[in-house]
Amino acid sequence: MAAVVLAAVMLATPLAPPALADDGPPDWVEPMRAVHARFAGQQGTFAQLGDSITESRAFWTSLRWTHSDMPPEMDRDLGLVTGYMREECWDGKGPENGNQGGQTVAWALANVSGWLETLNPEAAIVMFGTNDLNGVSLEDYEGGLRDLVSKCLDHGTVVVLSTIPPRHGFEEQSTAFAEAARRVARDLDVPLTDFHADILRRRPTDWDGALDQFREYEGYEVPTLISRDGVHPSNPARYSGVYSAEALDRNGFSLRNYLALTAYGAVIREVLAE
Repeated sequence: MAAVVLAAVMLATPLAPPALADDGPPDWVEPMRAVHARFAGQQGTFAQLGDSITESRAFWTSLRWTHSDMPPEMDRDLGLVTGYMREECWDGKGPENGNQGGQTVAWALANVSGWLETLNPEAAIVMFGTNDLNGVSLEDYEGGLRDLVSKCLDHGTVVVLSTIPPRHGFEEQSTAFAEAARRVARDLDVPLTDFHADILRRRPTDWDGALDQFREYEGYEVPTLISRDGVHPSNPARYSGVYSAEALDRNGFSLRNYLALTAYGAVIREVLAE
């Protein structure tokens, strides 16, 4: 079967083109259809599991209100998601919904059973690891992420896994953590949005807003993909809610929204709406 080919959504092949391959569906389709067959709940429930990069309303929630200059595949998928997903799932922020700043994979594992019971999501996007860089071993991170994804799949929840973005001062570790997430995605046959790889593809030498060349900017206003803190995606006002090629190279939250939306759109088409 064909390798995963969503818009920068990757399993075995990095930097895949923004369309499904002509020679068949991605490898995750049949396994995720089997997972979905176990789901017992409301259609269109979508959960956001992660840390501050997920809890921020710049991620996902903002798509509901502002979205200009979208590429064709994003425009198509926004219409699909808007018509399929439950309206309240545009928000879904806070620890009761599976996302909170400063949290790790261990926190997620301690709470995921409760989220699966109360939220009962048909699908979920999962991204943990930025805070794990502060002292969790690669082995423990990968094992915890694998257990977290497995618990969701066992429940009947289709997972879209995401790599973490690169982080200032943790360049090698964040690269290793991103590769660990890719291994988990391959091993468990789940779709993956490769946020880490797409950032490096677009801005290979100047993704890091903490660099001296961006010292005239403050906070999220830096015109590259990671903020001045070197940790969080950027969100400069000029490109907020804009999804042109220029904006996707300069607004980290816009890029993550684009990747997540096109991934969830593919999951709806290939699995959930079957």
